[in-house]
Amino acid sequence: MTAPFKDLLIIDLTHVLAGPYCSLIFSDLGARVIKVERPGTGDDTRHFPPFRANGDSAYFATINRGKESIALDLKDQADRIVFEDLLARADILMENYRPGVMERLGYGFDTLHKQFPRLIYGAVSGFGHTGPEALKPAYDMVVQARGGVMSITGEKDREPVRVGASVGDIVAGMFLGHGIMAALYQREKTGLGQKVDVAMLDSQLAILEHAIAITGETGNAPGPSGARHPSIAPFETFHTEDGLIVIAAGNDDLFAKLCNAMEIPALSTDNRFSTNAARCQNVKLLKRLIEAVTLGETRAHWLDRLTTSGIPCAPIQNVAEAMRDPQILARDMVIDVVDPHGGPAYKAAGNPIKLSAYTSEKPTLTSPLLNAHSDSIRGWLKEQK
Repeated sequence: MTAPFKDLLIIDLTHVLAGPYCSLIFSDLGARVIKVERPGTGDDTRHFPPFRANGDSAYFATINRGKESIALDLKDQADRIVFEDLLARADILMENYRPGVMERLGYGFDTLHKQFPRLIYGAVSGFGHTGPEALKPAYDMVVQARGGVMSITGEKDREPVRVGASVGDIVAGMFLGHGIMAALYQREKTGLGQKVDVAMLDSQLAILEHAIAITGETGNAPGPSGARHPSIAPFETFHTEDGLIVIAAGNDDLFAKLCNAMEIPALSTDNRFSTNAARCQNVKLLKRLIEAVTLGETRAHWLDRLTTSGIPCAPIQNVAEAMRDPQILARDMVIDVVDPHGGPAYKAAGNPIKLSAYTSEKPTLTSPLLNAHSDSIRGWLKEQK
């Protein structure tokens, strides 16, 4: 089957992470993504480590594989003509400038919607295009801090910490993708594009789940709980003879199975632990009782035994271990990105969206050199006229 977005053309003005992560999703599903970059410097991430021996950024490569690059100065009249020719043929425009920048360039949504009514305009920014602080700048850590995520991340009675992955950017990019797909669906009915406005700060609130529920119900904001889930027990890390494992018994039936597997069945009928609410009230005692057993055997022993009993559990793997995990490899979640110079491949995360009617042919997934496709894009535009 053909790729689901094979006929989509995306003009991608975004840089760094949130926007490029969104356009990567579309690229992985077959869309043609033309990355419009600043002449001379290009995307900021071209200058982020780690670097290959030839000076190219592996960071940039992993987020921008499969895209084309053209360098355009949107204040230059000749380049504006090329940009507008691209817009005339595009399905989607993505940008992540501060609100007002595109309007000053003459390419705000209202202007473009009149000129290109089918064009979908996807915008991602720190604080969105409305509200009293829309013009403020933001990065991932800024919205993690302001959106509440940092306040629940880390260990109790210690300073808040940033989530290790850039969830401020990545989640916003994912929501932008969802919004654009909704706009594409609506365009099939109306023939008209629309603006999709996603804020990184909004996106952090949207993923707070239990923290919103706890605060809304009790009036008390939760703090960090380390590796423990604040509303489910046992649902955290446990020490074994030779290391840590995660055990996630998410309901009463699983807890009973866990107790049987650990040969402490009486624990599941003890009034202090017989319900999830009771287990949460007595979570520290519960952990001590479980670890009194788990410390007697190795990590491998418990992972095997608990898995056999149907208990969700896992080793705590570092990134290198995760990238060698047979289950992850079996689903093509570690892929090679070919160096544009023809050198050894980069490693990158694969596409997590698996479709029954489409299997990727695993093409060479190059990341573009700055302005590498200028001639081919300009030639293609001439052919379209």
